[in-house]
Amino acid sequence: MKMSKNDSRLSRKVRIRRKVNGTAARPRLVVFRSNVHIYAQIVDDEAGKTLVSASTLVLSKNGEALRCNKAGAESVGKEIARLAKEKDIVRVVFDRNGYLYHGRIKAVADGAREGGLEF
Repeated sequence: MKMSKNDSRLSRKVRIRRKVNGTAARPRLVVFRSNVHIYAQIVDDEAGKTLVSASTLVLSKNGEALRCNKAGAESVGKEIARLAKEKDIVRVVFDRNGYLYHGRIKAVADGAREGGLEF
């Protein structure tokens, strides 16, 4: 039986999560991509808490209508960086969540770097 695209992504995610772990000093920046929106959150795995989150869904409610494209993904990255700086988070570990580091995922990372996060 052939694995679906999402099953393949989930098995890659497990491999990545063995190596990538968020601490209080350096939390994990996780990206999730759906067909309609893109979500990013900063997680402290030791405490099991989400510290900051942003998405095209939340940003769309605040006025600007964002789509799940590269421009929307980049603005999510900038927003997550802005919210992280408010909580004094500067250094993070990037978790691509099994997705290829390409397109929208790369745009979130570039937006976060532009916003001032280091990873």
